Amino acid sequence: MARYGAKTKAEPVSIEAFLQGVAPGARQVEARVLLALFRAATGFEPRVWGGGIVGFGRYAYQYESGHSGATLATGFSPRKAELSIYLQPGFAERQALLAQLGKHRVGKACLYLRQLSDADPAVLHQLIRAGLDDLATRWTVLPE
Repeated sequence: MARYGAKTKAEPVSIEAFLQGVAPGARQVEARVLLALFRAATGFEPRVWGGGIVGFGRYAYQYESGHSGATLATGFSPRKAELSIYLQPGFAERQALLAQLGKHRVGKACLYLRQLSDADPAVLHQLIRAGLDDLATRWTVLPE
């Protein structure tokens, strides 16, 4: 997720205003379900990041190269084609959980779902929590 740090920043947009703008209607319903799931998994309140991501928590990082920044700890984006679930890169090592999740595809730090109904919400909750816990072993995760 570090690649998002420079461009993706928290914005002063209300979550409700953001959700009202999510189209089509089915994707808006999925976004509201994900909002509740992420709140339960993280214990954090959401913020809009970069105009299109609902983020939970944040962390500041600094690499040995000197590159530093701050970004969301976890979150999701209800994109038209797919739901993008922003997890930490370590989530890809959780093959047993991913095998139980349902239909999905993975990227370096993202999990993609065409429909939320394709995924087991209990397993998704576990993946969110595991990614956040893993992140906290490397950086200080703040609830804002």
